[in-house]
Amino acid sequence: MNEHSVEPQAAMEPPAPPPSPIFNLPGPVLAALALLGLIYAVQSLFLSGNGLDWLFFNFGFIPLRYITPLSEQGPQLLWTPITYSLLHGSTEHIVFNGLWLMAFGTPVARRIGAFRFVTFWVLSAIASAALHAALNWGEATLLIGASGVVSGLMGAACRFAFPPQQRIARPAHLNARLSMLEAFRSRTVVAFILFWFVGNLLIAVGVPLIGDGSQAIAWDAHIGGFIFGFVLFGLFDRKPPEEPLTSETSDILQS
Repeated sequence: MNEHSVEPQAAMEPPAPPPSPIFNLPGPVLAALALLGLIYAVQSLFLSGNGLDWLFFNFGFIPLRYITPLSEQGPQLLWTPITYSLLHGSTEHIVFNGLWLMAFGTPVARRIGAFRFVTFWVLSAIASAALHAALNWGEATLLIGASGVVSGLMGAACRFAFPPQQRIARPAHLNARLSMLEAFRSRTVVAFILFWFVGNLLIAVGVPLIGDGSQAIAWDAHIGGFIFGFVLFGLFDRKPPEEPLTSETSDILQS
């Protein structure tokens, strides 16, 4: 009798939820993190000073190239507006960019998919480098790092990841896209944009926000990427799915 009395209770218990994956990140973000980490590991472990100079010269972005006659330079000016975004100068640099890439790349990647994410990366890198070149025209500065792309992802996220207060929390990538006018009517979006721009203006005048400030930070590339992502995100966007997936609820951005 006793054993039969236990079975109905056990039958009424809901099934245990499936375990959450340890790394709940979309494939494009994981691939980007792996590529950035692999490149940085190779340059840190296997390249000497001369090797690093060769790497940064051939794959970093240098505005001076664009006033140099083609007859006096190689073809690096064709790919360096993109490849610079895959290089980093220190562990702090790549860790900082990696964390922000996970935070803002996740909702964007889930919303637009892998192909559009890669296209967004390439074009936002070019936009970041373009503004940096315009403000540093003809200078022999070296631009490296994914910060411009990450800033572009932040700008894109402002168009959908900060919705008005909702009764039911939804993954950020399922929200409707705001027009630019609607985005500027959102106090959360405006507060985020102001905070972001003030932070970069402080960097521009020499006030470091993180670290000792001994390394120059390309604040202009950040702004170029952010404007690109905010203004042009609609060209990459697609209609979000109707129902959220249970394994994709970690990208909710709340104010």
